Amino acid sequence: MPPYPTGSWMPVALSADLPAGTVMPAQSPVGPIALWRSRSGRAVAFADRCPHRGMRLSHGFVRDEALSCIYHGWSYAQAGNCLRIPAHPGLAPPETIRVATQAVEDSGGIIWISVGEAAAPPPRLDGLAPLRSMMVEADVAALEAAAGGKANDGLLDHTHNGRTLRLLLASEGEARTLMHVLVGEDANPTERIAASRAAETLRRAAEGIRRSRAVQ
Repeated sequence: MPPYPTGSWMPVALSADLPAGTVMPAQSPVGPIALWRSRSGRAVAFADRCPHRGMRLSHGFVRDEALSCIYHGWSYAQAGNCLRIPAHPGLAPPETIRVATQAVEDSGGIIWISVGEAAAPPPRLDGLAPLRSMMVEADVAALEAAAGGKANDGLLDHTHNGRTLRLLLASEGEARTLMHVLVGEDANPTERIAASRAAETLRRAAEGIRRSRAVQ
């Protein structure tokens, strides 16, 4: 599987999939996260659990520069501290009410989550642009077998019909992999469609390998 040791970065979503003022669920090495983007455009990652009653914050809503829980409306700043408790409008929430946060970098069209304290910025993907993400119900080993190659620092090359497709992989457990499909920055619409179809074919092949291994 791609190595995401402490101090590295894990690609969890495409920037285009998280517009300003929205929130989405994602996975990180420490568990589920609520990935959200403030109205001003900053990406933030919270542990996906409200400290109040444990509701998933990924079901919440963005209000300006804060994320609010959908259950009782508790609001949290980007640093994780509680800003507002609607049932007690005159109360200044104590600093002890906090959501765990993770460092985020929004770079090259990819949203990266730090694994521990990162020592350097996320890797640069010069000349490449993200096309789409898809969930593969198979592990990285099955994807490598289907592609006939090995992932290097999370990047897997797959040659299909004479064209090389680059895939950025993020393992989400024993039998799930988030696959970000990358194409050349100058790829035309026909090439982008072909890359998307090639990635779908690879996904089906990897899932077939996983199923065949499960019955052996």
